[in-house]
Amino acid sequence: MKLGLVCHPTYGGSGVVASELGLELARRGHEVHFFSHELPFRVPASHPNTKFHPVDVTSYPLFKYPPYTLALATKLEEVCRQQGLDIIHVHYAIPHAISAYLCRKLLNSKAPKILTTLHGTDITLIGIDNSFFEITRLGINESDAVTAVSQSLADETVSRFKPTRKIRIIPNFIDADVYHPSLKNVHTRLLYAPTGERLIGHMSNFRSVKRVHDVVRTFHLVQKEIPARLLMIGQGVELEPARHLAAELGVQDRVEFLGAVPNASQVLAQLDVFLLPSEYESFGLAALEAMTCGVPVVATNTGGIPEVVEHDKSGLLCAVGDYRCMGASIVELLRDTDRHAKMSKVARARAIERFSQEQVVNQYESLYEGLLGQE
Repeated sequence: MKLGLVCHPTYGGSGVVASELGLELARRGHEVHFFSHELPFRVPASHPNTKFHPVDVTSYPLFKYPPYTLALATKLEEVCRQQGLDIIHVHYAIPHAISAYLCRKLLNSKAPKILTTLHGTDITLIGIDNSFFEITRLGINESDAVTAVSQSLADETVSRFKPTRKIRIIPNFIDADVYHPSLKNVHTRLLYAPTGERLIGHMSNFRSVKRVHDVVRTFHLVQKEIPARLLMIGQGVELEPARHLAAELGVQDRVEFLGAVPNASQVLAQLDVFLLPSEYESFGLAALEAMTCGVPVVATNTGGIPEVVEHDKSGLLCAVGDYRCMGASIVELLRDTDRHAKMSKVARARAIERFSQEQVVNQYESLYEGLLGQE
């Protein structure tokens, strides 16, 4: 098959999943074309069976904001004409589903099928804005198939948008060979915890919905009880406020901001606990990556997180904003070595059993084949 994958290139779940999906499909022999305004974070510049098509947006004085949706539609149409794509798989409804719809309208010849995967804030935040509501619903309904990464997100989509399309659940996935407990290394740990401290970690795109300030507040409570250090992986607008809060609370010397880490698994495997205090998560891919490394997760009981992290089995869940609960949960877990070891094993087993790359990519392949079989 000839597949076009459209995604945002930023350090976030939708771009990561789209990138990993495309690379695995390429390894399986499919021809994969990536579309974005810059090379997605996890897509190498050169990879067999893949091609990256940058979407260039020319600025004119007339336009206050560059019309990216139109530029993307034009690029999709151009490549479809030249390469004969079978399917355009867009990740994130806004603006990608609309660009794919416009592309199909532009094509006089055979048009590709459109698959839209919903990832979260395209529905729960951007899509419900009055400026985008109707166009988001149009993009969903004009797709040939729509998937969501969790049952929670599918339910939210149906509740808010009343779509005519059935929403199928295909979760995010993980490569258990890349994310593995064996990556835990004494020498690497010493780089982050030189005197044997316990390591707490957080990874995100540092947007306000991630409640990064709760990460720092939680850690502030933990380090009072147990010698510990905090590793912050990622970048975004909330990074500097988090740095300032760490200084205000007097823990800046025990918090390390690592930025965007290309091989995140190497860091995640060193952690004792992964912390995800988000306001909302449609899935929680970072939590899954940590679990696959055998790291228990302490997170908020919101959105799709409980579909990934089973409370008191692969992790512990608290209410949104309750950083005292999260701090106490981490301390309790780190003090009970037997419980921590058991939870570590269950976390990895849960990840492999439910979210393995092979079984999830098989679901996407089956869906592609079903779409092409409708012709």
